[in-house]
Amino acid sequence: MTTSIRSIHGFANGIVQGVCYRQFTQDTANALHVSGWVRNLPDGRVEFTACGEPDAIAQLITHLHDGPPRAHISQLDVSDIPAGSYEGFRILR
Repeated sequence: MTTSIRSIHGFANGIVQGVCYRQFTQDTANALHVSGWVRNLPDGRVEFTACGEPDAIAQLITHLHDGPPRAHISQLDVSDIPAGSYEGFRILR
């Protein structure tokens, strides 16, 4: 039996820097056994890539829409990408 994997790439817009959004993303991804990375962008957005079980990715997307308490996500753009392979979930600097 083969297990399907879903990989996504996305951007979070709004109040997403300086509010622990990257740490929230990493903690949530780790809890869901999702691999990938997250980073701040100079334009104020947060960029992320994630790879994992389709249900786990769907849950991650739901959590990223909500974000941590101090964040305000005005837009979350997510697109599917070719399957990737990552070790763990990292915060890129």
